Amino acid sequence: MRLSVTCRKLLIKLSVHATKIPYSPDRLLMNSRIIVIDFETTGLSANNGDRVIEVGAVALENGQIAERFQSLINPGMRINTFIESYTGISNQMLETAPAADSVMPDLHGFIADSPLMAHNASFDRGFLDVELARLGLSRKQPFVCTMRMARRLYPNSPNHKLGTLVEYTNIPQCGQFHRALADAEMTGLLWLAMEDLLRSKFNIASVDLELMQEIEALTIRTAEQCLFAKQRVNSPRPLR
Repeated sequence: MRLSVTCRKLLIKLSVHATKIPYSPDRLLMNSRIIVIDFETTGLSANNGDRVIEVGAVALENGQIAERFQSLINPGMRINTFIESYTGISNQMLETAPAADSVMPDLHGFIADSPLMAHNASFDRGFLDVELARLGLSRKQPFVCTMRMARRLYPNSPNHKLGTLVEYTNIPQCGQFHRALADAEMTGLLWLAMEDLLRSKFNIASVDLELMQEIEALTIRTAEQCLFAKQRVNSPRPLR
């Protein structure tokens, strides 16, 4: 099989990661803090007036959930019956919830300068940036997408929705899907499962955020080509 230039470059990096740091069972993706975030919203478009109705976030440190942040948010409008049914969040629940201008500064402090991740990150990134901008705040750190990573690392999954991947990877269900904190927790566990997959299946001892971003940026076809080429290189050769 002829490898692309992009694939050959990544294989060199993967080889460096495989030998740079000796493998240890307790070596984790990142010793520093990383924030997993999820929003439930009134609709799909932050730029067209939809608002956040719930935020959930967890801080991953040393391979486990170290802190949690959760709040309902009064969007200043009624939500429709589909959103009520989809999330289990009712208009009555939101009537007494704090407004975004009370919650978002606290979320901004919780996030601080930590890298961010979400499942289908373009959605959550859009709402985070718009809600922060309303208050004159912003974020500069990278935002990693676990759905894009999963498409590259679990190509045989029936689909790459969070619920399907939780079942496919045998991750424990932490609560009700489409509630922000539960989805954030399960996304964090999915991230750790992908890290373990890279270590165990592809023999990459040092898995860090930079490497994950590089894999995420590849096309699905190129990522599969590179990773399985890496696997073949590391597989024991049969005795003749």
